[in-house]
Amino acid sequence: MHELVLVLNANFEPIHICSTRRAIGLILSGKAGMVANGRGNIRTISQLLPRPSVIRLASQIHKPRLRVKLSRREIFRRDNYTCQYCGKREGNLTLDHVMPRHLGGQHTWTNVVTACANCNHRKGGGKVEEVHMRLLHIPKEPPANAIYIFGRHLNDNLEWEPYIVGW
Repeated sequence: MHELVLVLNANFEPIHICSTRRAIGLILSGKAGMVANGRGNIRTISQLLPRPSVIRLASQIHKPRLRVKLSRREIFRRDNYTCQYCGKREGNLTLDHVMPRHLGGQHTWTNVVTACANCNHRKGGGKVEEVHMRLLHIPKEPPANAIYIFGRHLNDNLEWEPYIVGW
């Protein structure tokens, strides 16, 4: 029972991913209804329950604007696991602060990029211009849309696509 379930708000906006156990609890308590079941059934002692893939909350909840959390994994994902200085995709990837922290650079989406160990070492604690290097792409915060946030799960959950695309 470790499959993921897409949770839709009452207006069908994708807002969360939860476990099958949590989804069934929401359905049984009347807080959500099943929208898609592409996974067969779960047998309990007394009944046969459909195994949900997509559920929809019974009432609309106010959800603050989604933002992608700044993390090492998300920076690598944003930069497509590619060094932003030389374009290499293999080797030891690290994070680099474009404007070094000791010079006042912040740990933000617009100042952190993926770098291979060689480029990170070459750049050291200097500014990009000072060490005669350049970025392949200007770093920015990734879009907080449903495709970016939930899209990485689409290969394993193809039935989610109609609920994610377009939000």
